[in-house]
Amino acid sequence: MSMKLVLASNNAKKLVELQALFAPLGITLVTQGSLGIPEAEEPFDSFVENALAKARHAARLSGLPALADDSGVSVDALGGAPGVRSARYALDAGGEKSDAANNQRLLRELATVADRRARFVCALVAVRSPEDPEPLIAMGRWMGEILTAPDGDGGFGYDPLMHIPALGKTVASLDAEVKNRHSHRALAAAQLIDQFREAWHLG
Repeated sequence: MSMKLVLASNNAKKLVELQALFAPLGITLVTQGSLGIPEAEEPFDSFVENALAKARHAARLSGLPALADDSGVSVDALGGAPGVRSARYALDAGGEKSDAANNQRLLRELATVADRRARFVCALVAVRSPEDPEPLIAMGRWMGEILTAPDGDGGFGYDPLMHIPALGKTVASLDAEVKNRHSHRALAAAQLIDQFREAWHLG
């Protein structure tokens, strides 16, 4: 059984990652932007609440089941920041909204900090309808540490700064196949796949 889901994101690289992860279930993802759906507000303090709001918004405006991803980097020494503000971290400080600006702000914030432990966090939420009382929710965490300078030119977001000790590389230095096996998004997707099979009878 195949199913079309609206992805509540316009991030092309996220679409590629998630489509590869969910393809074995017969799931086809279409971006909300391709359907003319504007981005949802993300007013909440947790990844799960923001992902749920985005999924319900996309389902409401598309009439289709929806999948939303809310993810970011949480740094221990910064009390979990940037967290849900990861994509707007530089913008919040009066800078521009770009990966490079976000990375530069994080490096500035950690310039005199010795403890550079951090994790990538991903919340994936799927709903059958806007009012779905039983959303599927999965969380993935990928532990690492923030470098003092970017390394690698792959990936997106904070990938050039996140060093994964277990792999001996930054996320931006990993090829896509390795990243899709180990990442926070892959860990959350594995949980969600189990839920798709059990609750939605997919795959």
